Amino acid sequence: MCLPRWLLLATILTSALPSAVWGQSFTALPKPATALPRVVVWLGVHPFNVSVAADYPSRAYGLMNRTHLSRTRGMLFVFRDSAPRTFWMKDTRVALDMLFFNAKYQLVAMQSNAQPCTKAPCKLYPSRIPARYVLELAAGTAKRLGAQLGQHLRIVGSLGPIQ
Repeated sequence: MCLPRWLLLATILTSALPSAVWGQSFTALPKPATALPRVVVWLGVHPFNVSVAADYPSRAYGLMNRTHLSRTRGMLFVFRDSAPRTFWMKDTRVALDMLFFNAKYQLVAMQSNAQPCTKAPCKLYPSRIPARYVLELAAGTAKRLGAQLGQHLRIVGSLGPIQ
């Protein structure tokens, strides 16, 4: 059976976004109870010290409530599978660049200068192309470094368990 295009899109979006987007709650999510693993990622010749969000609670919380993100820090979101990813900026206080990488660590999509959002509705930032890794950096970083589609990400360190 072929689903109507709008129903297929709704199904994809509801599976990719935190449940809070779909009306359950816009209250602040609790900060993950344990410290996140940290790794160094390299985008070209540029290293970044990043926290790893590899389970649902840490991915849902992300960089919420941070008031500053230095030029050498960020967060790497890791998923068990490759799929089109959609992010939002709910309760994120700093503008971000979102770089989407496939399973082969190739940059497949970018969202630049995603703006903070403190109340619904928040703008959505999709990859539209299947991604397994999403790197969030301070806004303007991708442009400053000349990031280009097809560029590779190198990860140094353990990502820990991926859930």
